[in-house]
Amino acid sequence: MGVFSFLSKEKKEDLNKGLAKTKENVFSKISRAVVGKSKVDDEVLDNLEEILVTSDVGVETTLRIIDRIEKRVSKNKYLGVSQLNQILKEEIVSLLEENDLEQASDYAIPRSDDPFVIMIVGVNGVGKTTTIGKLAWYYKNAGYSVLLGAADTYRAAAVDQLTIWSERAGVPIVSQGMGADPASVAFDTLKSAKANNADVVIIDTAGRLHNKVNLMNELTKIKRVMQKVIPNAPQEVLLILDASTGQNAFEQAKQFTEATEVSALALTKLDGTAKGGVVIGISDQLKVPVKYIGIGEKIEDLQIFNRYEFVDSLFS
Repeated sequence: MGVFSFLSKEKKEDLNKGLAKTKENVFSKISRAVVGKSKVDDEVLDNLEEILVTSDVGVETTLRIIDRIEKRVSKNKYLGVSQLNQILKEEIVSLLEENDLEQASDYAIPRSDDPFVIMIVGVNGVGKTTTIGKLAWYYKNAGYSVLLGAADTYRAAAVDQLTIWSERAGVPIVSQGMGADPASVAFDTLKSAKANNADVVIIDTAGRLHNKVNLMNELTKIKRVMQKVIPNAPQEVLLILDASTGQNAFEQAKQFTEATEVSALALTKLDGTAKGGVVIGISDQLKVPVKYIGIGEKIEDLQIFNRYEFVDSLFS
């Protein structure tokens, strides 16, 4: 299709390593499914459907992929199994392209007199704090001045962990400690950002999904208070999901997108799971762009998501 291989060699190698467990899982299953077969027939397609579903691509997305491949098989009765990986790559990318979701290509932010505010949401344990630290590091290295806001005030460890990551990334942080009003922390952070001409502000929020109404009310309050300082804040609401939880990540994404206006997604811990297929299902079904993927523990192990490179790495 001529759409693959945009990453640098080093980044491509990092992506391949990060997806190694998922690739091994998918490839071994596909290899077994085509043993003794010379062409793609109904049995191969049935097996492929099961493989994609059990790789956490999701039922709806899997059925759409299989339908596309069936149409190609009907046009070419002698489609060989040796072509299956290339066909998969092409059809999955085509499916994702049709969603017409804008993809980020770098860490550039829109030009504005006000700081660019990113509000981070997601349940505890998905890698929220780590992702904030990595984002802060990347934005700083892209030449921006960055300020963090520790508005997850319900866990004592949350503020401490974010402070550690702010030190690793070399960026300042605004915090009021455990038990403080999250909206107050966000307000003070934005006031400080404006006073010091910061370019990017990243606001952490509490990782709870116990009740969608309470969650929505809390996030709405934080937004409303921030907009007293910067009228269009936050310009981005980034939902962090743990890819290793597979379909649970998809369910969390559905609940959060129903509770608040999520504008972008980050999928973490892809290097530690064989469930990386969930990225495809989430990209296809939620109509919210996946912006970042986490493929390791090092501070630089966060990549801008590129659908072409991801699919190419997964099925190559």
